[in-house]
Amino acid sequence: MMFKSLFIAAVAAVALSSVANAAEKVRIGTEGAYPPFNQVDASGNLVGFDVDIAKALCAEMKADCTFVKNDWDTIITGLQQRKYDAIVASMSITAERLKAVDFTDRYYSNTLAVVTKAGSGVMFSNLKGKNVGAQRATISSQHLEDSNSGANIKLYDTQENAWLDLAAGRIDAILADTLPSADWVGSAAGKGYAISGDAIDIGDKIGIAVRKGDGLKGKLNKAIAAIRANGTYKNINDKYFAVDIY
Repeated sequence: MMFKSLFIAAVAAVALSSVANAAEKVRIGTEGAYPPFNQVDASGNLVGFDVDIAKALCAEMKADCTFVKNDWDTIITGLQQRKYDAIVASMSITAERLKAVDFTDRYYSNTLAVVTKAGSGVMFSNLKGKNVGAQRATISSQHLEDSNSGANIKLYDTQENAWLDLAAGRIDAILADTLPSADWVGSAAGKGYAISGDAIDIGDKIGIAVRKGDGLKGKLNKAIAAIRANGTYKNINDKYFAVDIY
């Protein structure tokens, strides 16, 4: 009888240990069309700053993370429908979005830039009458629409499609985040184009979106602070950028 009791106790201890050691499963949603932050490489893998940060946060939380690619226009809807548990996709923290989701602390800061043909003289102060593109449902498109610039605004489903129209001469300029703009201008596709004027600082902070009331927010905040403190964030930052973008 004592052997049976000991056996049952041992089995229970193993079961409890397995539960305790089981990694939390977290699904990360991202767009996969916003280099250098998130994109799909030639092998079909999601890569970029957002992806590397998400992997570092998952390692810090000891979570078992998988990635889900989702179009930008429906990325918050996908979170609400539980297709994934968090959005790590260079999403600006805005009052409007906070009505639908919770955000972590920032994991980087952002400014906006006007990109146009080099030497054109087009900048944010003289967009009136110009055909100007931006990605739909972004802080760039919102700033452009709120600015009363007089520009003819064209919105795109992806930033990549906006760049294609600029390169083809179908629009005069694009308002976009500064770092992806610099990345595109420095690429072969962006040859002959430049950032025009100073960066536009609107106090934009980028966070991770989670469902309302989800305790994952607190765990991610601790992980963000930890990777900032232990140097992991700096290593990832320096892989992509010459300055600290936090």
